Amino acid sequence: MINKNVSFDYEALKQKTLEQFRSGKSLFGKDGAFAPLLKDFLESALQAEMEAHLTQTGRDNGNRRNGLTQKVLKTKEGSFELTTPRDREGDFEPQIVRKRETILAESLEDKIIALYGLGMSLRDISAHIKDMYDTDISATTLSTIIDKIIPLVIEWQQRPLESTYCIVWLDAMYYKVKEDGKFLTRCVYNILGINVEGKKEVIGCYTSESEGANFWLTVLTTLEKRGIKDIFIACIDNLKGFAEAIVTVFPKTEVQSCIVHQIRNSLKYIASKDQKEFIQDLKPVYKAIDKISAELELEKLAEKWQKKYPIVIESWQRNWEKLSTYFKYPEAIKTLIYTTNTIEGYHRQIRKVTKTKGAFTSDMALLKLIYLTTKNIEKKWTKPLANWSVTVSQLSIIFGDRLPLKI
Repeated sequence: MINKNVSFDYEALKQKTLEQFRSGKSLFGKDGAFAPLLKDFLESALQAEMEAHLTQTGRDNGNRRNGLTQKVLKTKEGSFELTTPRDREGDFEPQIVRKRETILAESLEDKIIALYGLGMSLRDISAHIKDMYDTDISATTLSTIIDKIIPLVIEWQQRPLESTYCIVWLDAMYYKVKEDGKFLTRCVYNILGINVEGKKEVIGCYTSESEGANFWLTVLTTLEKRGIKDIFIACIDNLKGFAEAIVTVFPKTEVQSCIVHQIRNSLKYIASKDQKEFIQDLKPVYKAIDKISAELELEKLAEKWQKKYPIVIESWQRNWEKLSTYFKYPEAIKTLIYTTNTIEGYHRQIRKVTKTKGAFTSDMALLKLIYLTTKNIEKKWTKPLANWSVTVSQLSIIFGDRLPLKI
């Protein structure tokens, strides 16, 4: 229904449309040829909603039209002044453009949230919206729009999980958060899992002041409460007490400490002039064909380097059971679990987006961006891992009835 109070010169509109189209100018926005049509459509719809409202409430009760009110409506098609009807009782609740709504939802708001999820600052988003849609939006309004995803973040953190995950990787990232005028370090605990269908999923994301086995225990307990009953293999760094925390909650889980983390930590205590030779001697240990061969190579390593670097050798011997778990598995599973490379790859993708942020204003500001970035990353995780059919067959032999396969 077209507003009868407005008369369009359609020939003039047609001519203006062709001119703007040929010149490459936007057909929307303040001076766009289509802007009057959108304004007229919305105002006509509002008039129709008012008519229906008065019919439902009954004019016999004394309710009737009570003039018009105006506001500037911002959309991805541009900004324009919108005239909205009012009723005497003040209980008219329009649906197409709601009361106090100045930004048309499901258009510009979605665009703003998407831009924020790509790592753009509020200032850059404001400039982009102005350039693309000829619409001015303040930083306060942008923050209000982006804050609408907070319930989604909380829901995502608390959502129910599957009962079984074949492999999970647990690792942490560090960020700066400004609190009471001070810059504090925040540790983000992330858990990435592979379900029985072979698909990757971020199953946990939590913040704390620092990384420690005690907080990891809290995280693992939360995962259990969210529905996880069994984890076959957990891949972790070499944090003290971490493996013990895992088996406390999931006693059947096999724990594999990251070989790469162990190597990095070892090199911190070895003189630079010896590092190349030490690495060459270490390779036969972690690249051995089985655990027995690896232990023989570890003995050779100890014989050569024990006196000069006792702390390093003692660390390998003390952590050996956690470091050597992967030897019992076939090559396809071995490759997945002997390092935390899988979750570190996820972290690299997160940091590509967050690297422009010097510090976050709060833990939730940090989580909002991680959540949006994760959702973008997960769009690529729609298929099972390569050769998963072979891997899951091997897992079914190793873990038997613990693997709930649907055939």
